[in-house]
Amino acid sequence: MGDIQKRLDKVRQMIQSQDFLEGKGLSNEVNIRIFCYEPRDEMAVRHFIEQLSTDMTLGCQLRICNLYQIFLGICEGMDILDAIPDMEEEDGHDYLLEQLQSTIGVDEIVQKIQSEPFQPGEVLVLTGVGEAFPFMRIHTLLEASLFAERPVLVFYPGTFNDQQLRLFNCLKPNNYYRAFNVV
Repeated sequence: MGDIQKRLDKVRQMIQSQDFLEGKGLSNEVNIRIFCYEPRDEMAVRHFIEQLSTDMTLGCQLRICNLYQIFLGICEGMDILDAIPDMEEEDGHDYLLEQLQSTIGVDEIVQKIQSEPFQPGEVLVLTGVGEAFPFMRIHTLLEASLFAERPVLVFYPGTFNDQQLRLFNCLKPNNYYRAFNVV
């Protein structure tokens, strides 16, 4: 637990730095940072994010978006949330997943994230990546142009080697190369 806490402390320092907030040192790349962690450290990361959400000393505004909660909110808004368990039981997991993925895509997630205008200097923090699997994958969301104008910090339960994201350190990796690893 000590190592994860030290790494999270460095994330807090990074969030407070002007270089991060202004995207300096990225050679005109988008300002997307990925904090990878061992899935077993999920509860420590959630606790840290909860602390960040109430920390008034950061010097910047955070917009924390839990992708799983957004997904559930979309399902609820479509009035299909209660029907999902029955659909899975009757038609199977694969059919349900196919239906949900064809109904709720990246555009719907982005629309929810952008439902309130972004404020200047606001940092977008994406959480719930593991919870939202397999309904959505972070590499497809990060391709959206939503992220070109603001700093983004993704909390990712897995690994990123600057070319591929590997959720939970065991799933098939997905190519993504526009982000930068954090501590």
